[in-house]
Amino acid sequence: MEDTGTPETGRSRRERPAKPALTRDGIVATAAAIFRSEGLAKVTMRSVAKALDTGHASLYVYVRNTEDLHAQVLDVELGSVSLPGTSRPWRASLVTLLLDYGRVLLSHAEIARMAIRTRPDGPNYAALVEAVLQQLDRGGVTGQTAAWGVDILLQYPAAVAAEHGGTSPDTAPPGAAGRPAAPGFTTAPDQYPHIAALADQLFSGSPQARAEWALNVLIDGLIAATSRTTDRRN
Repeated sequence: MEDTGTPETGRSRRERPAKPALTRDGIVATAAAIFRSEGLAKVTMRSVAKALDTGHASLYVYVRNTEDLHAQVLDVELGSVSLPGTSRPWRASLVTLLLDYGRVLLSHAEIARMAIRTRPDGPNYAALVEAVLQQLDRGGVTGQTAAWGVDILLQYPAAVAAEHGGTSPDTAPPGAAGRPAAPGFTTAPDQYPHIAALADQLFSGSPQARAEWALNVLIDGLIAATSRTTDRRN
């Protein structure tokens, strides 16, 4: 029987190139491309399916839902985080790693907010967690303290980036903590005496310096928690 083609194209099916096979990696790469060009709101199962010239129901074989798709997009973006080795002191390596994580999140306000509510399960996120644990282990922070400490250390850059994401790197460096949003309080020293007394300190320091200070405070807390756990066991 003669192949007269399809109603849509008028071309023989034999002449049409075969579609590439769907894969999870291909779906995620397409979703990441849509995110970079149009924003996270445009990353839907239907938009990705349209870009791949397939039905959206076909995607559910490879990704659970839109939330899973967004988590994988976040994981792709985390591929640009620079992971440290073991040549530098562990604390400096850890702070630099966390600041670079914040830099990546700051570049996209949408993924910064997503990083707080979504936990990726892709290779880049796993590499990030592994790198944090590696540096903590080098510093003697191990066991439950390290396991729970990962969440604390990653939440700080994510929270800062969610607040300041999308700002220029010149005005909000990686991990920028920003400034308190209530300078008017200092005009009522009788009502807010402690704020008035510390007004200069409250608004001092560059965002970079404040971020490094905050991360070191968190790291100091994990070291102290490790020491307390060791003392109880002894």
